[in-house]
Amino acid sequence: MKKNLTIVSFIIIIVFGFIFFPKIYNRLKTETVIDSSRTEDVSNESKLAYVKLNGEARRVPDFLFKNQDNLYISNEDYNGKVYVAEFFFTTCPSICIEMNQNMRILDEQFGARSDFGIASFTIDPINDTPVVLKEYAERLSVKSKNWHFLTGAIDSVYELSNSGFNIFSGVNPAVAGGFEHQGFFALIDKNGYIRSRRDSNGNPIVYYLGITSVGNELQGIDMIKEDIKRLLKNG
Repeated sequence: MKKNLTIVSFIIIIVFGFIFFPKIYNRLKTETVIDSSRTEDVSNESKLAYVKLNGEARRVPDFLFKNQDNLYISNEDYNGKVYVAEFFFTTCPSICIEMNQNMRILDEQFGARSDFGIASFTIDPINDTPVVLKEYAERLSVKSKNWHFLTGAIDSVYELSNSGFNIFSGVNPAVAGGFEHQGFFALIDKNGYIRSRRDSNGNPIVYYLGITSVGNELQGIDMIKEDIKRLLKNG
């Protein structure tokens, strides 16, 4: 009886090995992870993050301004487009010059697409009328019809900058040009949500620096070009 049990156990072990060992070996060989939560994490990390406020994905609020052609442009004109937003002013003696040189690189690369756009909001709307913005766009040699230089009521501009995007701008007579602002580009997806890549710790970088960052091999303009392509392809 004991001998028979030994034989049966031996047969079971052989059958188990025959069925399951190839599967185990194949998993080890291909390093396949079957933990569903880990697979989901890896998938999420490959996508651009949503910039969140109080736990909710931040969407660009409604806005309505005039562009360099004296036409009203709203957030709805960007529906279905991936677009980049910035805050600048035409008489800026410092960072705006480099910001818009970099923005022109984006315009030259993506501006011919119907699903891409740029929104440049002036923080000096008293001076930056549509006529002034038109001249500025011509000096930049802007070719795309999807790059709008936007001006409007000063309260609306600062509300959009400081609250809508959380990109600081303000009047400061003590600094060159009379205004201070951050040199960031915001990346918005086709549904109006602000998106960004993650840093090495997995946290959203939130915004892309529109000027050169000394000491960094990968610049903000390089990162945003890559991420525009990702959004245009995958959303």
